[in-house]
Parts: sequence; C-alpha cells; structure tokens
Amino acid sequence: MLSSFPRASLLPGPTPLEHMVRASLHAGHPQLWVKRDDCMPLAFGGNKVRNLEFWLGQALERDCDLLVIAGAAASNQVRLTAAAAARLGLECLVLYAGPDSSLTHSNRLLTEMMGARIQSLGNVDEADREKLARQVVADQAAVGRRPYLVGDPVVGALGYVRAAQELHEQAGAAGLDLRHIILPGSMGITEAGMILGAAMLDLPWAFHLISVEYEAADLEVRIKTILASLCRLTEFSPMHDMLGRVRIHMDQLGAGYGRPTKASMQASYLFAQLEALVLEQTYVAKTFSGLLSCVARGDIPGDEAACIVHTGGTPAIFGPGVAGSPESVSPTG
Repeated sequence: MLSSFPRASLLPGPTPLEHMVRASLHAGHPQLWVKRDDCMPLAFGGNKVRNLEFWLGQALERDCDLLVIAGAAASNQVRLTAAAAARLGLECLVLYAGPDSSLTHSNRLLTEMMGARIQSLGNVDEADREKLARQVVADQAAVGRRPYLVGDPVVGALGYVRAAQELHEQAGAAGLDLRHIILPGSMGITEAGMILGAAMLDLPWAFHLISVEYEAADLEVRIKTILASLCRLTEFSPMHDMLGRVRIHMDQLGAGYGRPTKASMQASYLFAQLEALVLEQTYVAKTFSGLLSCVARGDIPGDEAACIVHTGGTPAIFGPGVAGSPESVSPTG
C-alpha cells in the first residue's frame, strides 16, 4: 500500500493481536482485543518504532549520516531514535529540553546507553525547542555533516497507515469482524495514520480517541492537519469525511498530561492482574481506562468487536510514584 515510500525495516513482522479473554469477562464484553505494539524487539518497542521506519527510510534515502532528535528526557521518541540509530550504525544527536529534575528518567538512561550524543537546550517550551533544533541541524550541515531532523508528523504517520493494513490482515486471519479501534489521543501522528489507513482500505472501523493531552478541539485540529497533508502525500482522495467515524473522549484526562488519575492507576493494576499487560500512566493506562468507560457507557456495543492499541512506553514505569498503590484498586474477582 505504501511501496513507493522508503522504509527502514525495524520490525521483523507483525506485532501480536491478542484476545483479552479475562478482561472481556470482567468488562462484560466478549470481544475485547489488544494490538501489542509494546511487543517489539527494539529497546522496549512502542508506537514510535513504526514512525521511525519511515523517518529513517527517508534519512537513508538522502544519505544522511546524523540523526538529530529533540525532546524531553522522558520522550519515548528520543529513546527509540537513539536505539534505531544504534541498530543502523548512524550517529544520533539528542537535544534535551526541560527541567533538570528529569535527568534520571529511565528513557534518558536508555538513550545514553544506546550511545547517543546529548546536548541540553535548557528549560524551553515546545516552539523554542523546534527553532533551536532546526538551528542545530543548520549548524551541523555547515560543518559538512548530512543531518536529518527526526519528527515530521506526516512522514511518521505513514507507519500507522501501514499498521492499519497489518491489523486488518490479522483480524481477517482470526475471523474477527473488527468494528472499534481505541487509541490514545495525543500528538495526532498515530491517530491520523490509522484513520487514513482504514479509509484507504474502506474499513468500517469507528475510532475512539482517549485524550491524554489536549482539549477535543485542539486534538481534532491536529489530526485534520496531518490527515490533509497525508492525503496530498499519498495522493489519496477520501470518499467520505474521515473524522465522521472518530469520537474524542475527554473523561480520562483528569488534571492534565502526565498526571495519573485514580481510574488510570486502577486500570494499570486491573490489566496487569487480568492480562499481564504493563501500562504506563501518561498515555496507555488512561487509554485502557477509557476502553472500560466506553464499554460501560455502551459507546462500544457488546456485539461489536473492539481493539485497543497498546502504544508502549514501558520504561516509564521504572520510576518513583508512577503507578499508584494497589490499595487504591478495587478487587478483580
């Protein structure tokens, strides 16, 4: 489906599609499935690996010799960029922005282990971080390097266009009439890719985006913007409004991005005890909690199969106070 776009192979094959049998019984819905994008061999895996296949494909096609990536110390994208660079034998320059309190985050430790060269941008906001990163790229080019700035959302979203096809093929092989897809609602890259992939394959999927970062209007704008550029890039003309099958749920955001809620902490223990799934608190636990809420409200009817995408981020659990306490969790039965 995307054969004309360069791609660096970082995944040996499809990630697992698993029926959450015990969680389905607990929720009173017989067909709850999980797409295990946390199960990848590259440095604990996660959704950014799929983005990186296309980012690095473009970088290799351009004969780049240096990957430049900017982000916070907690960034999964930074960790996996450093890992992909190590795998492919490329140099990686990481530009960390944010408070010094995050210097010991598990993702930063892994990034250092992968051999990335690290430079601090200071405690700057996202807009200034991007400006500074582009200046670093220009400076590196001026001294004869061939740098590639990782992070173009449209190119990265191609990874989840491809993932939609992968999931569709797995569901078909399992005889599963999949109807609902549950995703974290965040930067829009994963979301837009999956939505476009479903549209290109003319799939009857309804999307439930559990916001973990933005208000609904802001998230919708982000996704619309990426989708419009994706359509131009792939020369795809949708036959219907792709956002007509998308619903954004705001009930799990709580106090905001990166702030666990009682429901997300309960979800992390519940799915660990029922399905041995490891859920970090910034993205994944809130999304799984949102799945349970969607089922309880009837947003996902009991006779329609649903799949939640586990987007990874596992190293984030190895830190103080990130998972709450089991005393706050109701018995699982």
